[in-house]
Amino acid sequence: MKIRVRLTILFTLLTAVILFFFAFIIYYSAKKDREKEFFELLKKEAITKSNLFLKAKVPSEVLHNIYHNNRQTINEVEVAVYNQNKKLLYHDAVEIDFVKETDELFDEIKQKGFVIFYQDKWQVVGMNYVVDGNHYIVTAAALDEYGYSKMNNLLKNIILIYILSLLLIILSAFFFTNKAINPVKEITNKAKQISASNLDLRIELKSKGDELAELTTTINQMLQRLENSFDAQKNFVSNIAHELRTPLAAIITELEMAVDKVHTNEEYQQLIQFALNDTKRIVRLSNSLLDMAKASYDPSEINFKTIRIDEILLDSVAQIQKSNKEYKVDLNFIRIPEEENEVAVIGNEYLLKVAFTNLIENACKYSINNSCIVQVDFDDKDVKINFINKGDKIDQEDLALIFKPFFRSDKHKNIQGQGIGLPLTKKIVDLHDARLELYSEEGKETIFQIVLKKS
Repeated sequence: MKIRVRLTILFTLLTAVILFFFAFIIYYSAKKDREKEFFELLKKEAITKSNLFLKAKVPSEVLHNIYHNNRQTINEVEVAVYNQNKKLLYHDAVEIDFVKETDELFDEIKQKGFVIFYQDKWQVVGMNYVVDGNHYIVTAAALDEYGYSKMNNLLKNIILIYILSLLLIILSAFFFTNKAINPVKEITNKAKQISASNLDLRIELKSKGDELAELTTTINQMLQRLENSFDAQKNFVSNIAHELRTPLAAIITELEMAVDKVHTNEEYQQLIQFALNDTKRIVRLSNSLLDMAKASYDPSEINFKTIRIDEILLDSVAQIQKSNKEYKVDLNFIRIPEEENEVAVIGNEYLLKVAFTNLIENACKYSINNSCIVQVDFDDKDVKINFINKGDKIDQEDLALIFKPFFRSDKHKNIQGQGIGLPLTKKIVDLHDARLELYSEEGKETIFQIVLKKS
């Protein structure tokens, strides 16, 4: 069921229930008012005729004539008067006598002084009445035909108005629901037009400050992120292709040179060494891409545990010095905590080691003397690790791009690299809810600082 229909039905049902309660209250109140007013009328009629008969001494025949004459045009009240001994003294119409006075009724009237009740649709009052010290029992009964007629007309009008109101409510609900849903329909139709080939399209913002504007803004922001992701993916694939094509082309050229003519042993060894270096370059690129993929996993899928940061740093330094004999790394601990758990963090050992080796390798590679200092400091809450080298200042325009995949500064094109190490390190640091900061000034040391939270 569509939201438009569902909202129309819900709104109609809710309003119908509210209207029904209002109609019920109106009818019930009118019914009670009619009943109360007619009982009061019966009481007044009973007192009036009692006074005429008992005080004014109007003859019974006169009262009977008045009663019968009035009864031909209006619904006259039937009044009966009894003495204390339950003897009938006067009755408007003995031949009719709709209300049968019983001993139980007389006793109840004597006990309570005044009673009201229904006999079928007839309303009846009974009361004690005192005249000149003498006690009498008076009853009065009548059928409120006029009142019932008014109530029937009221009920018909309420039903008619209720039905007309429901029809009006249904039409209004459908109209306003359409008006409320139409912007969503427009957003849906516009969103259906957007595909991978036209991610630059955006949904027009027609209102401000309401939920639809918030929805439109959220969708547009999502489209912007998708567009950025698609562009990044295209650039990523293009850069991978370029990075792979260069060493592969070099390997093909070197192998063709080895095949085309006879070389000396030294020349063969040189060609094989060139091909081996290019192959290692491809392997390093593949490993970096695999590490990048691991760092892009959902954090819930990565194994985090308590690890010693000093041991990972020692392993990282040893790994760099083993693979690059010319690199010199000085590892310094400013403050070493006494407790073993003070040097521990929550993290993934493999990924942190990748991040540390990348920063150490970069620091050595771009320093003036192939060396770097790794400085570790433990405070109350964090572990701060500085990777320091002496080299060229990083240009201001490069600072905003240095963590983007495959970015290479123009002044370092002669230094071998793929432009993956720093973006990969940034992903790993973010994955550990840590901070990676860069400080670089002319004539001063360049510092990459990682701040990790203690476990």
